[in-house]
Amino acid sequence: MARVLVVDDEPGVRTALTRGLTAEGMEIVAVGDGDSALRAALTGGFDAVVLDIIIPGLSGYRVLEHMRAAGVDTPVLLVSAKDGEVDQADGLDLGADGYLVKPFSFVVLVAQLKAMLRRRDATLGRTAQRVRLGGLVVDPASRSVTWEDAPVELSPREFELLHALASRPDTAVAKDELLRLVWGDEQAASRNVVEVYVGYLRRKLDAVGAGHVLRTVRGAGYLVGSG
Repeated sequence: MARVLVVDDEPGVRTALTRGLTAEGMEIVAVGDGDSALRAALTGGFDAVVLDIIIPGLSGYRVLEHMRAAGVDTPVLLVSAKDGEVDQADGLDLGADGYLVKPFSFVVLVAQLKAMLRRRDATLGRTAQRVRLGGLVVDPASRSVTWEDAPVELSPREFELLHALASRPDTAVAKDELLRLVWGDEQAASRNVVEVYVGYLRRKLDAVGAGHVLRTVRGAGYLVGSG
């Protein structure tokens, strides 16, 4: 049984999600403010967190930021009335695993939660492989990237994106596939968020002279190659 922390300042929403997710076979703990959410999340005793951004006390963004800074890697599904691409990118860059815009379908929320849990189980159960493409080295064990032995500083999401592409060298990977590989589900974020992150990643690779390894293949997606 998955144990899920639900964070929302509206009692009606907390009640509805608690009832619905309990019916889906999950154990739910619901709180209504950021400080309570952070105290609960830092225990590491949850399999997933559904986290509203606009809540009393610490915002959902700050709760997530403190969680990741403390090394708590529990999957987090951010919920917000903000539907801008930059808002989504900001939340995901802080370490969220999904982003859902209010008002949302309960069916979609459950699908995202289950996808996050499946992805977490798969990540814990697999041995990630170190990838070397010419001067580029992507090492999942240390979550580090180097170009010609110089470190490349990436956010967690940028690292996952680069590793997904580098693990399929010289092969164009479509946006929908990247959403599944990096975000856990093609509905976890919009295709435009993939473009935003490719832009972030390209700028950081450009800064160390490795921008040429990441290419856009018109109509097919993106690829990372040694050439």
